[in-house]
Amino acid sequence: MTVSSKPAKKAPTSAAPQSRGRRIVQYALLAVGCIFFLDALVGDKGLVELVKARQDFRALETSLLRIRTENARLREEARLLREDADTIERLARERLGLIKPGEKLFILKDVPPAKPQP
Repeated sequence: MTVSSKPAKKAPTSAAPQSRGRRIVQYALLAVGCIFFLDALVGDKGLVELVKARQDFRALETSLLRIRTENARLREEARLLREDADTIERLARERLGLIKPGEKLFILKDVPPAKPQP
């Protein structure tokens, strides 16, 4: 038996083509992942659309609350007009300029405010 002092040579392997194929697959997976991420961020049902939808929802909620408050006020005014004679009289005086028999109407012209004296 002879012992050789030289290390044994390994058989050449095709490592370069195999690692190159893996690298291509990794880049392809990375590209697909980026596409999915961008779609999730700015797509039809993405994060940006979700934020816009929430803002629209808040604006509609505020508008609905304002309209409900106005509706309640108008219902109360309608109820007072149906049931309260004092309210009818007050509105007739304010809006229509009506007066009761025997009352006198004074019309005052707008006068600019006096300047303060030093």
